[in-house]
Amino acid sequence: MWAAQDYFLFFEQFHGKHTGEHWDLVATPDSCSRRESVIWLTILDVNGNSFSGNIPITLGNLQQLQVLRLGSNQFTNNLSIPEQDFLASLTYCKNLSFIRISINPITGLLPKSLGSANMSASLQNFIAFSCRFSGMIPDEIGNLNNLVWLTLGDNELTGEIPTTLGRLKNLQRLSIYRNKLQGSIPPSFCSLENLYLLSLEKSGLSGELPMCLGNLTSLREIYLGRNGFSSNIPSSLWSIPRIQVLSLYDNSFTGSLPPEISSLSSVTELDLHGNQLSGEIPSTIGQLQNLANLSLSDNKLNGHIPESFADLRSLQYLDISHNNLSGPIPKSLESFPSMSLVEKFQEEGILRISHRIFSQDLDYEILKATYNLDIGNLIGKGSIGSVYKGTFSNETTLAVKVFDLDVQGAFKSFDIECQIMRSLRHRNLVKVITSCSNLDFKALVVEYMSNGNLEKWLYSPNCSSKITERLGILIDVASALEYLHQGYSSPIVHCDLKPSNILLDENMVAHVGDFGISKLFMEDQRMAQTKTLGTIGYMAPEYGSSGLVSTAVDVYSYGILLMETFTRKKPTDEMFLGELTMTKWVSESFPSSLMQIVDSELLNTDEEYSRADHDRRCLESIMRLAIHCTSDFPEERPKMEDVLVMLKKINIELHNTMPKVKIELNH
Repeated sequence: MWAAQDYFLFFEQFHGKHTGEHWDLVATPDSCSRRESVIWLTILDVNGNSFSGNIPITLGNLQQLQVLRLGSNQFTNNLSIPEQDFLASLTYCKNLSFIRISINPITGLLPKSLGSANMSASLQNFIAFSCRFSGMIPDEIGNLNNLVWLTLGDNELTGEIPTTLGRLKNLQRLSIYRNKLQGSIPPSFCSLENLYLLSLEKSGLSGELPMCLGNLTSLREIYLGRNGFSSNIPSSLWSIPRIQVLSLYDNSFTGSLPPEISSLSSVTELDLHGNQLSGEIPSTIGQLQNLANLSLSDNKLNGHIPESFADLRSLQYLDISHNNLSGPIPKSLESFPSMSLVEKFQEEGILRISHRIFSQDLDYEILKATYNLDIGNLIGKGSIGSVYKGTFSNETTLAVKVFDLDVQGAFKSFDIECQIMRSLRHRNLVKVITSCSNLDFKALVVEYMSNGNLEKWLYSPNCSSKITERLGILIDVASALEYLHQGYSSPIVHCDLKPSNILLDENMVAHVGDFGISKLFMEDQRMAQTKTLGTIGYMAPEYGSSGLVSTAVDVYSYGILLMETFTRKKPTDEMFLGELTMTKWVSESFPSSLMQIVDSELLNTDEEYSRADHDRRCLESIMRLAIHCTSDFPEERPKMEDVLVMLKKINIELHNTMPKVKIELNH
């Protein structure tokens, strides 16, 4: 059995000096052979750190290795160079069942050695999304007979999907989304009888879907959106008995929706928007009792909205905009307890309905609900409009953002918010209920947040003195940004993240709002230029000086938000004059003087020493992350998904009385 000191000595040799949350030095090529006891290592987990350099190819010396987790670091191996191809070296690890190398800038071609005899006998999970792999997927991966989970999403893979993947009889999850593939889905996929999830979104695929896909009765989730698939949707897909998610948006599917759609009795999400579907919506759709999200927008559907929609009692979101539908909205929809209906009408604009049907005299209802925009109902005022509290006729309290149309850019800001918010669905984003668009009156009706915004709360006597509560709010914000950057069909950059745009509901859950200057990026777009700037103090250097916008702009603003929340000092405070900025102030205080600048309310001296010391270390981790987020160069800032992982890790540590290190040793 290993002694604990052997375990930590190994990591010091392999990665250098440990500095709290991160390991600072790179891996050394020969470190794995320095201690004889290292060969008994079965689990190597360094996921979610800041390692850099190359993963050593001598990992193959760890012949008892079973689990390897290297994800969310900065390893830079080029697999096309034999001296850096660590994957080839792992073929000597006969017991290796789990490999995770996701979120690393690893380049080059996936080696054919992945399909070696040793790998095929043991490997069950190969998770390698968000790297920089290029070239074709090697046919030899089809030799991995025991593979259960294969993820190669968000890379730069090209060529066709190899037909040999059809040999993976045990495969349950297959994700090759966001790549640069070509061709169609091979018919051999129909042999994947245990497949639970199939994700091929935004991968450049085209052609027809294999009819036999419907024979895969284990399928629960299918994601094929944003490709070039054409022809009719195979009739067999409507008969998969336990499918829960069927996402085929933004393709070129034609034909009509068949009455057999009712066979999808377990489906909770059906997304068919952005196709060429025609004909009427079948009334049998009302039999989908588990359906929560239905999007049929941007098609060529005609006829009336079926009365059977009223039978969809689980429905929370329905989008049928931009079709050729006609006739009235069924009165039966008024009984829905909580759903949003988006419908396109013969005039301009989007009507979004929640809890009840708003009349088409929505401007009149808004004025009535806010007592003619009475100052007593004023919640806040911004550069292009004001926000009011409104009580509507069914006693529902909502917030109304009224745009000042005399201000330059107000029309554009309104259009941007409508465009972006119509399709966003996330618990940490402010939900737009409906919009009103007339020539002389434009407004958005949104959820009302009883605890106001983060700025007012942070500088009020009610502000919590607990690190966990403030961190919880920041985790909510990070979740929203991660969704905007990665979870939506195209990246969205908020461009104006600051405390006043973060709203707090009755449970102190944070919701990001105000998308008036946001940027919705197009396919493969990673950077844009704008003349519309955000707020001084929160703007990234490249945004303020050159108008360059990317997701890294939001990361910078988020770093400032972290600093402000835990120092309770605004970046525009009068103390920041000349060359002294918020970022410089925090950086120069880190780490030795950090406790002198954090909010004193967070440092409870009544706590026992061990707990107080633990809290200080967690604050140090938070500020280290904030400094990383506010790097001068955008390419040096982390992605929001990595930020979120780190914050959740810190949050777990905060809920422990003492920091604990998980050590897994071989007996």
